[in-house]
Amino acid sequence: MNKFYIHETSILEPGATVGVGTRIWHFCHVMPGAAIGKNCTFGQNVFVGNNVQIGDGVKIQNNVSVYSGVTCEDDVFIGPSVVFTNVVNPRSPINRKDEFKKTLVRKGATIGANATILCGITLGEYCFVGAGAVVTKDVKPYALMVGVPARQTGWMSRAGAKLNFDKNGEARCKITQEKYRLKNNLAIKVE
Repeated sequence: MNKFYIHETSILEPGATVGVGTRIWHFCHVMPGAAIGKNCTFGQNVFVGNNVQIGDGVKIQNNVSVYSGVTCEDDVFIGPSVVFTNVVNPRSPINRKDEFKKTLVRKGATIGANATILCGITLGEYCFVGAGAVVTKDVKPYALMVGVPARQTGWMSRAGAKLNFDKNGEARCKITQEKYRLKNNLAIKVE
């Protein structure tokens, strides 16, 4: 008996692994060597490339392709129709599979619908990429990124609330009351 669910229209290639409690819905395709963690949810029409690493509790919405070279840590949210890339200068007649750039999506990051993530960058822990943004460079933890190209316009808490720092560089999450501090232009959760 499977300890995960995969819809009958989806394909799980030999050599791929899926964790307990994960649900993979209609028309998905998981390639060999992909490792998917526990308690993940994949909407319809998700493609997961060779050797992609996906942590626990990741939610990937409809129409997303997670190409080789992408790693998603735990609790990442990827909105509908997000685009990942893995080559800087693709050309149809030139095979550049040996030039794939690594992309790392850190724990708790959120990527909004229709955002594009260029390859070779890191999205910091609990960052929040707005819908339709085009991310071309590394993103700081807790940063709020919007626009084309994406630019930082603020900070977000782990719970997804916008942080408003006072003159002392301190803020509280409106949802959880967790405290944050700005230090050297980085947001840090205070324990």
